[in-house]
Order: sequence, then C-alpha cells, then structure tokens
Amino acid sequence: MTRSPDDTITITPEILLKAYAAGIFPMAEDADDPSLFWVEPRERGIIPLETFHVPKRLARTVRSDEFEVRVDQDFDAVITGCAAPATDREKTWINRRIRDLYGQLFDSGFCHTVEVYRDKKLVGGLYGVRLKGAFFGESMFHTERDASKVALVHLVARLKRGGFTLLDTQFVTSHLAQFGAIEVPRRNYKQMLRAAMEHEGDWHVWPKDGTVSGEDILAAL
Repeated sequence: MTRSPDDTITITPEILLKAYAAGIFPMAEDADDPSLFWVEPRERGIIPLETFHVPKRLARTVRSDEFEVRVDQDFDAVITGCAAPATDREKTWINRRIRDLYGQLFDSGFCHTVEVYRDKKLVGGLYGVRLKGAFFGESMFHTERDASKVALVHLVARLKRGGFTLLDTQFVTSHLAQFGAIEVPRRNYKQMLRAAMEHEGDWHVWPKDGTVSGEDILAAL
C-alpha cells in the first residue's frame, strides 16, 4: 500500500470526502497516536454487490428477526464498539481524530451506521462513508454471535435497493471473504470508483427505525 503523512495539511471533513473520491482513506497506527496517514492499497478490497453471498445459517438468522436492526441512531456507540479490544484484535487504529472527523461526517449526512440490537442493547454494528453511488466500509464489531454479519447483510440489501454500485471494504479479511469479498488492482478499482461517482445512491430507500423485516432484506438480495 502507499502511505503518506498528513503533516502538511489539516484534514477536514471536506478534504476527507475528496480523498475518498480519489481512492484514498486515512488511518492511524493506534488509538494513542494522534497522527494520521493516507492509505491507497495496491490491491483494494471490495464486495461485488451482485454476487454477495449469504450463508444458509446466517440467512435463517436474518429471516428470524431475532435482532432489531436500525440505521443512523447512535454513531458514538458504534464507533466505540468498533474501537474496543476484541478477540481478533488487541488494539485499534481508531484514534480521537478519527472519531472527531467521522462524527462530523455523520452529522453532515455522509457517514452512516448499521446497528444491531437485542432487547434494546447494542450488540453489533458497522459504520462507513457514503459518497454518490459508493459506500466505503470502515469498521464493524459484535458482542454477540452473528451481530456484525447481520449488520453487513442489512447494509448490502440497503445498498442494492438504493442503487449503489460500489461497496469498498479497503482490505479483504477471512470474515469478509465468506460473503464474496475480493481484491481488485488499483487501476480497476479507480474505474469502479469513477463509475460510482457518476450517480447518486439512495441511502434512505428504507426507514431507519428497525421496521424492515429480514424477509424484505433477503428478498432485496
């Protein structure tokens, strides 16, 4: 990947959106490091929306509606969950500057959350940036089995129904690979990104209050 420091400029939400439109995103070394660096992977992780795969057991979980799924209700709780230590990560790259920048993007309508609840308690979710016809996934978490997976299924269904064409995952992990995530060369990714910037996806195609059923989600996929 290509990294470059941000020492020469002050990153604002506006600059951040321009960076996403150019195929670049920021990261920090860890939560205690106040600096950020720009990342542009040579091989970019994406989930092709048309070939998104839902494993059968997970489909049963989604269909059962055992979780309540909402969007854009509690950004602070979601990013806190994403920054918390977990069995698959001892430290996080989400520092205070990341929290502040993406919080501002959330307030302005460019950052979104998918939140998974059980008995009114947040047990999983994800957040990312929406720009034109692209969604850039940033991070996800869960404290109950399948909660982050359910969030991802709901995200992809909303993107497909809303006419989005690109779901950027930055990198491919074993967790994402089971859903069909692949790596594409930087040049191919830039072509996909340019195409996604030519039209506007509709994030609000469905309500955000948890009233979309699992059956509707699976039907959209």
